[in-house]
Amino acid sequence: MSTRAQEIVLALLLVALAVLFAVWFAQDKHWLASQLVFTLPPLLLALGVLVRRGKAMFWAGVLALFWFSHGVMSAWSHPEVALWGWLELALALAVIGVASAPGLRRRFGRKTTTG
Repeated sequence: MSTRAQEIVLALLLVALAVLFAVWFAQDKHWLASQLVFTLPPLLLALGVLVRRGKAMFWAGVLALFWFSHGVMSAWSHPEVALWGWLELALALAVIGVASAPGLRRRFGRKTTTG
């Protein structure tokens, strides 16, 4: 997958995560706080990835660890929102995978010899 295609996939995953949070917390009594804490960060990161900000992909992977933990906690401890937690968990894992792919490819990719 090309670098640009990977950025687009990551941006789409982040937007999907933001949509998930927006729908999940739409009826929350602290609506504004939940939107600022959960929905805004993936949207800003998606924008950063699309305009090729240097560290946006890195921070998407880092924050996805938080989203993964939140998804596990929600799915495990609150059966009434378990589906939302599982969706968050799956999207977070996808973000981690896509955001980590360039580094993994560089680290474990085929070595070329010069000479």
